[in-house]
Amino acid sequence: MPIGDLPLYNQDDDGDQAPAVRRMKAAVESADGVLFVTPEYNRSVPGALKNALDHGSRPYGATSWAGRSAGIVGVSPGGTGTVAAQQHLRTILAFFDMPTFGQPEAYIQWTDGLVNADGTVGDRSRDFFQGWMNGFAAFVRKQGAPRA
Repeated sequence: MPIGDLPLYNQDDDGDQAPAVRRMKAAVESADGVLFVTPEYNRSVPGALKNALDHGSRPYGATSWAGRSAGIVGVSPGGTGTVAAQQHLRTILAFFDMPTFGQPEAYIQWTDGLVNADGTVGDRSRDFFQGWMNGFAAFVRKQGAPRA
């Protein structure tokens, strides 16, 4: 789901959310689970992701996130592979009451061959990612539909 067209969050707009915000919230509300794929910027989540999280949680009392299962994957050129960003995101998701898939964790360091020239996952990483996705899908099924 694209988030680049979301305006900067402004509480003054809660009563009349932009079409891009309503589209994103509808997409979240139609899902049992949400997969967050993030880089790490300055040891945290990118501003665009935080902006989307804020939009989805508003107006107060009308969050779109609550009860939906969450998974987190991150890629970074650094050796810690988004560990700080993912921890910050886990804190936010806990506040949103989103059960979050915990194991295996996916702190991915960008290396040559991680992704092929055509954008597909490289041979050396395919089994890990497929196993992770299988685990996340099982987690979402186990959690069931979001609570109202």
